[in-house]
Amino acid sequence: MPSIGREGALSTMPVLVTGAASGLGAAVVAAVASGGGHPVGLDIREPADPSVDREVVDLADREATEKAVDAIAGRYDGIGGLVTCAGIDACGELVDVDADAWERVIAVNLLGTVAIVRAALPSLIEGHGRIVTVASTLGLRAVPDATAYCASKFGVVGFTRALAAELAGRVGVTLLVPGGMQTSFFDDRPDKYKPPAGVTMNSPALVANAVVFALQQPIGCEIREMVVCPSGETSWP
Repeated sequence: MPSIGREGALSTMPVLVTGAASGLGAAVVAAVASGGGHPVGLDIREPADPSVDREVVDLADREATEKAVDAIAGRYDGIGGLVTCAGIDACGELVDVDADAWERVIAVNLLGTVAIVRAALPSLIEGHGRIVTVASTLGLRAVPDATAYCASKFGVVGFTRALAAELAGRVGVTLLVPGGMQTSFFDDRPDKYKPPAGVTMNSPALVANAVVFALQQPIGCEIREMVVCPSGETSWP
């Protein structure tokens, strides 16, 4: 089975991208395709580009996630890579955030990441594939009114670091820590939780380029962690 990065380029085996319908996920899909790879999107919504192969799935549903990954692996006789871009938020003081909304952030951002990694691992191990998990600068630095998001992204950081040690020499594992990006992620928030007017944020396409760079590394070379943020990022360092 071909692998990602065996010749320093993307293989023809599919690269699974969660959160593929928008934001960083959509940018990664486009970057993988431009690099000669074959992206397959997973999202609770249909992708904007109907030509993209996809599975519509709620990552908070572990069994549905496993079935979606099995379906993709069956269509292509394996999986070459995985990028976990899906993420949601529930802003506000802990006492004010609805408990179900708070727990869904953990279910999607952390448990959904774990579920899809676990489901894809047999194919990834067989093909010496690669995983890029997407955390956040708020997975390294905590701020008020973001307990759910920080808890989930701190969890992704710890999970990924442990996973990299566990899979060393078998599957490449990269932790991506992006700063603020120009996406719809902030659109539904109250104004006080939106980026201030005039703040500079990265295009998700720039962050997606870094993802492809990690996926392209040859077997035996590991990009363990990457922080990609605008030069004026306020949550880093």
